[in-house]
Amino acid sequence: MCDERLAEFSRDRLDGRPIPDDLRVLLVAQWEGRTDFTRLLHLDFFEAGEVHPLLDTSYLSGKELADPEMQAVNAAAAEMATYVKLVAKGGKGWIGYWLHPDEPEDRAWHLVELDTEFTYWDMVGLTLTEGSAAEQASYQDEPDERIAFTQLAAELAELGLPLSTQDYDALDDTTPTVNPEELMEKLTEAERDKRGLR
Repeated sequence: MCDERLAEFSRDRLDGRPIPDDLRVLLVAQWEGRTDFTRLLHLDFFEAGEVHPLLDTSYLSGKELADPEMQAVNAAAAEMATYVKLVAKGGKGWIGYWLHPDEPEDRAWHLVELDTEFTYWDMVGLTLTEGSAAEQASYQDEPDERIAFTQLAAELAELGLPLSTQDYDALDDTTPTVNPEELMEKLTEAERDKRGLR
């Protein structure tokens, strides 16, 4: 049953791409009702049928949906959804991968957060687990996020999900080739132009 759910998740959230190893472990843990990773990383993975946040317009009124400015933003957001593969609720809103075709194929998928104002945030780390642990390090009782990250990394390793490093300062912080925030602005402006909103 897990294989079927993983295949469905891959189709729904990653356009059929292979699920990264750490994400596979986290998904199975959630589906089995285990809360050990959730407690550490504060992630809640999307279930089948949940709408991609960039495509969700259910919170808008009919008047807002008819507004040309909002239509431009929604059209740009829909195009962004082809590159922003959100897999979980957490962090500042939602967390996932930036999979723009101009990103190098020889590196780990770039991690991205999207907040409820549709602002994009880069995340550090080579995996979703690393990025989430780095994010959570600043919310721990330990005031030094470097120490907090090392502690989280050790706990994750004990649970069978080791990170590439336990050193916060050694986390991968490569920036994407295509900046999501800048692309969203560019796409929105193009959609505004189509609607004669200049």
